[in-house]
Amino acid sequence: MSIPAVSLTPSTHARAFAALSGLALLAGCAALPSSGPTAGEIRRGVEDQNELGFKIVDINGPLVEQINARDAAADAAQPTLSSLAREGRNDVVGPGDLLSIGIYEVGISLFGTSGGVGGVMDPAARAQTFPDVVVDRDGTISLPYVGRLQVAGHTTAEIQSMIIRGLKGKSQSPQALVAIKQAISSTVYVAGDVHQPGRYNLTLQRERLLDAIALAGGATNSAEDTVVRFNRGSQFLEERLGRIRAGAADDLMLIPGDRIELLKRPRSFISLGATGKVEQTAFETGEVSLAEAVARAGGPTDAVADPSAVFLFRYDPAAPGNGTEKPVIYRLNLLQPASYFLSQRFVVRDKDVIYIANAAANRPAKMVNIINQLFSPFVTARAITR
Repeated sequence: MSIPAVSLTPSTHARAFAALSGLALLAGCAALPSSGPTAGEIRRGVEDQNELGFKIVDINGPLVEQINARDAAADAAQPTLSSLAREGRNDVVGPGDLLSIGIYEVGISLFGTSGGVGGVMDPAARAQTFPDVVVDRDGTISLPYVGRLQVAGHTTAEIQSMIIRGLKGKSQSPQALVAIKQAISSTVYVAGDVHQPGRYNLTLQRERLLDAIALAGGATNSAEDTVVRFNRGSQFLEERLGRIRAGAADDLMLIPGDRIELLKRPRSFISLGATGKVEQTAFETGEVSLAEAVARAGGPTDAVADPSAVFLFRYDPAAPGNGTEKPVIYRLNLLQPASYFLSQRFVVRDKDVIYIANAAANRPAKMVNIINQLFSPFVTARAITR
């Protein structure tokens, strides 16, 4: 049986082309390039393939209050530099210090001639200076006619009294003058991301932590991107430099041997999806709200974004007694006016990921655009040849 030939008119061509385009549209939408999943695909991922056990939570007023209260409690429970505060002295001598010692006598002198002209005693005072006396590692010094003295932990006035007592009965009206020529033990160390790292002497002004950082030329990075690692004895703590206020409890009064290290540790968030720009953005300030983070990312792109599906991916702290962090997806609907107020009070954390979903209608539109780009040259050429 023979099949009769069918004649295709221009309108038939158009209908056939439309049918084929529709089939291609349905078949090819899932394979089209995209900056990420739609809101529906994220929800299905939570329901179907969720090995991590995460869930989607809508941002609302009670949730924001709960998160802020929890963060405040966790912040208050963290130890701060103020827990390392203790009394200490920086006006005493220690091992390695270089002392200048002067001994003064009247009459018979242990350190010089005492005879005057013609054998007459010269009553004038005589001086003997020891300009470079190093305190040994055991904290002692040794002087002629005095012997070994334990000077570590004593002030210069106390050392003067020791020397005078040691000369009693050996010299007539001895006097002593002791000064610290070079202080080694009464120093602190500043290292890391500062302009002038080194060892700095403490004075009777009782320098604080921020004073030492200023003496070292200040931090090379912003205070919010810098962490202070403070060592005192066998203890150490870290605190962000931007949180330390001059004269506050965390601005520790320094004692000899303290070590201060500044480390660059910027906080940032990542923006992905249908945003104005995909990048990692530094906080650069103390806190960043979700509204500020979305704005820095360029906001939802009008042509492709779904403003009702702004997602924030993060690991929430573990519950007490459970060391495993919990992954959570927070959802913000920018089509609701209340969301703009809530987003100002929702604080972004370090390494949060903000994702703005693609609108579900984008893929068919992309397919139509691709078809138009493929066939418009032929249509144009045909129109020109007519």
